[in-house]
Amino acid sequence: MDKVTPCLWFDGNAEEAANFYVSLLPDSRVVEVVRSPSDYPAGSAGDVILVDFTLAGRKYSGLNGGPEFKFTEAVSFVIHCDDQAEVDRLWDALTAGGGKAIQCGWLKDRFGLSWQIVPERMFDMLASPDRDAAKRAFDAMTTMVKLDLAELERAYAD
Repeated sequence: MDKVTPCLWFDGNAEEAANFYVSLLPDSRVVEVVRSPSDYPAGSAGDVILVDFTLAGRKYSGLNGGPEFKFTEAVSFVIHCDDQAEVDRLWDALTAGGGKAIQCGWLKDRFGLSWQIVPERMFDMLASPDRDAAKRAFDAMTTMVKLDLAELERAYAD
């Protein structure tokens, strides 16, 4: 058991969100769905109140807490991608059905959760000891919505 588990507050759609998220990445699954034993402020007896799931090997809980709290960009999940195909696949899946592209690899999914879909190579470029090349890659990144690894590589190499 993990000592600390992030709990994500949903407005009645925690199970739907968990099922969607676990479909995206390997080593992911819904672990348990807990139903309320009685009526509560945001729902009724028998409603799903908690969904425990593993996403890429890490445990999370989704709580159907009601409409009081919304996700903000102050918390986001970064997915480190191996290549552009993985960036494209995850970007398309997470922006589908009402998600929203933001900027610099950031997006908000249809549940309101923020994600950063980033090719792992970008982190290498930004941390490079060649600070001029790192700057070129960074400057290119700031003009993008979905990150384009080939463009980042070109900017880094120029």
